[in-house]
Amino acid sequence: MPVPHTITPRSARSIETAREYARAKLPSRHGQFEIVSFLDKAGHPLDHVAIISGDVRNETDVPTRVHSECLTGDVFGSFRCDCRDQLELALERIANNRPGIVLYLRQEGRGIGIAQKVRTYELQERGLDTVEANHHLGFDTDLRDYSVAAAILHALGVASIELHTNNLLKVQGLVKHGIQVSRRVAIVAPARKQNEFYLETKRDKCGHLL
Repeated sequence: MPVPHTITPRSARSIETAREYARAKLPSRHGQFEIVSFLDKAGHPLDHVAIISGDVRNETDVPTRVHSECLTGDVFGSFRCDCRDQLELALERIANNRPGIVLYLRQEGRGIGIAQKVRTYELQERGLDTVEANHHLGFDTDLRDYSVAAAILHALGVASIELHTNNLLKVQGLVKHGIQVSRRVAIVAPARKQNEFYLETKRDKCGHLL
């Protein structure tokens, strides 16, 4: 039976206003970037950051990737998902197409957090898909909130963005919070044997355009 879950994970809380806090150079294997951190309306530091290539203020159609944290993929190189592939592809794109932005949002496991995400992995090994595992634990399919992404983009002063995503919910979430999305660009990495079923589930149950 599903476990009732009434506490909204901190990563999924709505944030309507952000302002820049700190900015520093970030040389990387993908190119030269700046990393920017932010404060919320009350002056509390946010866990989310922007990786920027070039000057984005007042620019139109800025290539932008809104990327949700995936510790297992981004850091440990897990083949269970395509997250690291998408992140690296996005960084390469903005490094070679200035200006550009990658927003890195601390919304692990579509907003449920790393501990619960590992639990969903365990359930998947028993035969559930990623959506069924979330539901079994009492979570919705996707708890991510894109108000914080919109708040950061407003703080950065971009006029409009070209959103690199396969997820139409991201487009809708940003537009809902006042971001002008001029176009959507697919960001598809080759499937592996280990993540074929995961990608099929994202396509068939989450509406991702894969």
